[in-house]
Amino acid sequence: MRRGFLLLAAIAAPAFAQIQPVLPSPGQSAQGDVALTIYNNDLALVQDVRRLAIPAGRTRLEFPDVSGRIRAETVSFASDGSAIVEQNFDYDLLSPSKLMEKAVGHSVTLVRMNPATGAETREQARVLATNGGVVLQIGNRIEVLRDDGLPVRVIFDKVPENLRARPTLSVTVQSDRAGTRPASLTYLTPGLSWKADYVTLFDETAGKIDVQGWVTLNNSTGTSFHDADVVMVAGQPAGMRRGNQYTQYGNDSEGAPVSRPMPGTESGTRGRLGDFYLYPLKGRTTVSNAQTKQVSFLDVQGAPAVKAYEYRVGWLQTIENPASASTVLKFSNSSSGGLGDQLPAGTVRVYIRDARGQPQFIGESNIGHTPMGSELALRTGDAFDVKVATALVKREKITSDEWERSYRYRITRDGQAPRIVTVETNPVYWRTTMTYTLTNARPGPVTVDLLQAGLDNYWHDTRVVSETVEGRQRSLDERLFSVPVPANGKAVVTVVYETRY
Repeated sequence: MRRGFLLLAAIAAPAFAQIQPVLPSPGQSAQGDVALTIYNNDLALVQDVRRLAIPAGRTRLEFPDVSGRIRAETVSFASDGSAIVEQNFDYDLLSPSKLMEKAVGHSVTLVRMNPATGAETREQARVLATNGGVVLQIGNRIEVLRDDGLPVRVIFDKVPENLRARPTLSVTVQSDRAGTRPASLTYLTPGLSWKADYVTLFDETAGKIDVQGWVTLNNSTGTSFHDADVVMVAGQPAGMRRGNQYTQYGNDSEGAPVSRPMPGTESGTRGRLGDFYLYPLKGRTTVSNAQTKQVSFLDVQGAPAVKAYEYRVGWLQTIENPASASTVLKFSNSSSGGLGDQLPAGTVRVYIRDARGQPQFIGESNIGHTPMGSELALRTGDAFDVKVATALVKREKITSDEWERSYRYRITRDGQAPRIVTVETNPVYWRTTMTYTLTNARPGPVTVDLLQAGLDNYWHDTRVVSETVEGRQRSLDERLFSVPVPANGKAVVTVVYETRY
C-alpha cells in the first residue's frame, strides 16, 4: 500500500491470544531485569531476566519487547527445571501495510463514506495483490484502492498470527514442574553502539588543559530497554565488524600528518573484561529506541599540555610552495601529571578562549584506544604563520669506498637474528642532500618538529652523514629534527643522507 492512503485498520475480532505473558499496555514494557553490555562496533549483549508462570510439560513462552534486530542464533534461555525445545522470532510488526500484505488471498470489508451526506456503505472485497498498490476483487469487478482523498476504511476479521505489535521471541520449553520462577533470556543484537567524545579547553598561556569525556550511546534496535544496568566495553572482540576505527598515526582523513603517540605502560583501577576495559553507567537508565544518550565518564581540570608545530616530509620530496605546519596539542593521560585514565577510542574536540574570554572551537582529532601513561599529540589544524619548504639539492652516486667510510654515521643497525647473505655485484650507493626552510611570521619564537619519513628500505641501513640541526631517530622510517625558528624569521636545516637506493 502506498503512503498517503486514507486507510484505517479496524479490527472486528480480537487478536490471537498470547500464550504467555500477556502483552502489557502501551507505554509499559514486558521486559524484566535488563542488563546491557555494549561494544564499540554496533553490537550489544542483552540479558533479560523475567518472572514467568511456567506450566509443567511442553509449552510455548513468549518474550515481547526483545530487540527488533536480534540475532536469533545467539539466543540462550535458562530457567530452573526447563529445557528449550524450539524458538521462533516474529519480526513482522503490526501496521496497516503489513495487515494488507498478510490479507492477500483473503476477504476484507471496505467501508466507504459519502463526503456529501456522510452515509457509509460496506462491501466485501478479496485482496489480490499489494505490489505497488492494493488490487481488490469486489464481486465481478477488479478495483485498485486509489489514493484519491476519499475516506476509506478496511476492516479485517483478525490479526494474522505472525504479526506482532512488538518484536517477540517465542520459545518452546519442556518443564518438569509448574510454578512461577525467573527465566533468563540472553542474546546479541546490532543497533546498540557507543563511542567516546572528548571536549577540551586549552589554556596556552598557563600550559593547562581541561578535559570532559562523554559516552555517546545510540539505540537503533527498534526496541527501548527500560531501567537497564548498562556497561560499555572498550575493545575489539574477535569476529566483530572492524568499521569505525580510529587511528593515531600516519595521515588523517585529510591527508595531513598526525603524530604517533608514545603508548603508556601504566595500570589503573578501572574494571576489565579480559583484555578490554569497562565503562559502566552510574545507576540504571532507560535506553530508548531512536535515541542518542550522553553520559560523562571523565572530568579533569588543569592537566599539563603544550602546543607544538609539526611537519612530515616524504623521502626525496621537494616542496616549492611553502606548506603550513600542523598545529599539535600535546598532553598525557598518565596518573601523575596527566588525565589519569585509559581513554577509549573517540573524537577529541579542542577549544581555546578568545580575547573576550569566550571558548572558541579550533579543531578536532581522533584517538584510538589509549592505555594509561601514553603521550598524545593531536593535530588541531594548519598553522597560518608557520610554513615549511623543502628542496632536493643534490643526489649523486658514490663508490663502495665512500659507502664504507660513512659506516660510523649509520642511524639504524642490523639485528643479531640469523639471515641469508646475498653477495652483490657492483652495488650502487647514493648520497642525497636535503634542505628544509622553515619560516615564522608570529611575534614570538616557535619550535617545529620536522619529521623526515621514508628512510627505511630493504637493507635498513640509511645513514646520516651530516646535519646542521641534530636529529634523533623516531623509528626505522623517521628521523625527528626539533628546529627553533625565531620570531618573524626563518631557519634552514641541511642534512646529507647516504642510502642504498
